[in-house]
Amino acid sequence: MKFSNTLIYWQLQNNRELPWRKTKNPYFIWLSEIMLQQTRVAQGMAYYLKFTAHFPSVFDLAKADESTVLKMWQGLGYYSRARNLHFTAKQIANEFNGKFPSTYKEIIKLKGIGDYTASAIASICFNEPTAVVDGNVYRVLSRYFGIKTPINSSAGIKEFKALAQTLLDTTQPGTHNQALMDFGALHCKPQNPLCETCPFSNSCVALKQKLTKELPIKEKKIKVKNRYFNFLVIITDDNKTILSERKGKGIWQGLYQFPLIESDYNINKDELVSSENFINLFPDETTISLFNKKEIVHKLSHQHLYTQFWIIETATSSKAKINWKDIKEHPVPVLIANFIEEFLSKSN
Repeated sequence: MKFSNTLIYWQLQNNRELPWRKTKNPYFIWLSEIMLQQTRVAQGMAYYLKFTAHFPSVFDLAKADESTVLKMWQGLGYYSRARNLHFTAKQIANEFNGKFPSTYKEIIKLKGIGDYTASAIASICFNEPTAVVDGNVYRVLSRYFGIKTPINSSAGIKEFKALAQTLLDTTQPGTHNQALMDFGALHCKPQNPLCETCPFSNSCVALKQKLTKELPIKEKKIKVKNRYFNFLVIITDDNKTILSERKGKGIWQGLYQFPLIESDYNINKDELVSSENFINLFPDETTISLFNKKEIVHKLSHQHLYTQFWIIETATSSKAKINWKDIKEHPVPVLIANFIEEFLSKSN
């Protein structure tokens, strides 16, 4: 209990003014927790405010079409979060009449919700004594207790969850959980933690043993795969282009993109136009130019995309149905959104 008391006292002195802290409505807590996975608060805040203004209730989110949801999410990345959010909103609206499940066991059954999010919602909204364990919590606990078990191993996940549960103040679990997450985000930071003013400095193992930079420990990451993308940006005489939805599983499912030719390496213009895919797409005469003189490297968690945007000017194309003036209406990956912004600014 001493750990929790120290933590909550620190929280009272350092409380962050965040909009989702002013409510116990599970819809808003759920949105904030899903949005802030893999996303910093500074970046997620604008999206949260925009999202809640556009979809003020779970019914509003459920009624939206997926394309609109993905467009609102554009730039946050990890788009499966948005698709799962939309799926679950429809389930809550249609099957539960808009009433969010109130226990950890029921919440974790919802699509896109894992242990961390279920624990956060259950403790904050319904006062259920279940501990949260996110990146911030892993860092604080591994440093304070000097735990060297890798946090991304099955053994580590079990060990840290069990430890977090023993430390939990069961009389105010939501407050405790938020305090612990905030402490990791603001004080026990990944780089340059504020050890000199830390309320736990007298008993922190990592500080005592000079392990702060080593902890927490992660097992080696999956090898990053390099991929080479060639986007074909079509411009017809009547100012139309081709933009199509990515189908199937994989990155950017449900988002829109220009025709794509993926190659085994960074190809030049001659190699592009002689490829079978290009010939099938453009049997008629075209004018081709490379928009970005230096390839753009877009880094995802397990993939690096080496990207070239080829401008293809052609008189007409039966597949070109999107007017350039409407191109921003479609949800696209941030890689393509950045290109569109730059291309349109240079065209005007």
